[in-house]
Amino acid sequence: MPAEDSAVRRVLLVAYDDAQILDLACPSAAFEIANNRGAAPPYAIELATTRGRQVRSSSGIGLTGARLLAAVTGRLDTMLVVGGPGTETAMADDGLLTQVRRLAPRCRRIASVCTGAFVLAAAGLLDGRRATTHWEYGDLMASAFPAVTVDVAPLYVRDGNVYTSAGITSALDLTLALIEDDHGPTLAREVARELVAYLHRPADQAQISTFLAPPPGGRIVRDLLGYVAAHLPADLSPPALAARAGISTRHLTRLFTSQLGVTPARAVRRVRTEAAAHLARGSDLSLAAIARRCGFRSAETLRQAFLSHYGMTGDRIRRITDMPRPLTPALPETDRCQKQGQPREA
Repeated sequence: MPAEDSAVRRVLLVAYDDAQILDLACPSAAFEIANNRGAAPPYAIELATTRGRQVRSSSGIGLTGARLLAAVTGRLDTMLVVGGPGTETAMADDGLLTQVRRLAPRCRRIASVCTGAFVLAAAGLLDGRRATTHWEYGDLMASAFPAVTVDVAPLYVRDGNVYTSAGITSALDLTLALIEDDHGPTLAREVARELVAYLHRPADQAQISTFLAPPPGGRIVRDLLGYVAAHLPADLSPPALAARAGISTRHLTRLFTSQLGVTPARAVRRVRTEAAAHLARGSDLSLAAIARRCGFRSAETLRQAFLSHYGMTGDRIRRITDMPRPLTPALPETDRCQKQGQPREA
């Protein structure tokens, strides 16, 4: 592996037409803010394409300043391949794959965002490795690249010096983790604060929270869960939710238990607890203030919810900001199932 350039950390963003603009914006913005906050050595961000011309993102916005990928020489700190609707064409582009393979040995680390993992896999850089991608494309990736161990549960995966991340905004989680690896948790936290990020989520946090994922065929439950997530301090009792949906409390309970496997009250408690844990890890609010924001009667009620759901206190949850351990509900293994990275509470 090449020695790192002590003057700057060169970050090469590899893009193509119809790339997802957030896959480019999240990393570049986070690295830029890290520089503004005193990252030493600083990050030098470069954009490269096979033709060295403007990139047309999937939203139609063009990004200028791209270098010719074949002209990139020298050592690189990080090469990051983005994803988007153009991935299928990109992974069939022999010129792009050739350049990605050529540059890989020059990099201290290699990364991808979302479906950019398909490009790395097509280039043979994920063979024999564990990797992730957007949960919706996990089965397709596993089928197309049997030499890759695909795991769509986590937000991002590190296998050696290769990092792969899940869909779109997980690019920010990955980039914050890279910044933390390079410069420590204090700078990563400052970057997250400036970005007004809800929290710096751990790698092994599930891509989709159970109760924010739309249950199959359950429009009423889906709509109510969206309301719950947006109105945590409100009256979210079963009668209030039933009245909002225009159904009886008894029917509401039947819908939740049949579609989610839990009662409405337990579902609300879990959403509130997850939100509170996120605030505990990503803010300096007191536990009493977090309890109020998330609809708990008191800090003690929130503490009991943390103990029941995560098996740890709020203070401990707050301390694991700088630890590699993920927040995982304290449920027996027999009570968990995995479907496309979504744990379901029984």
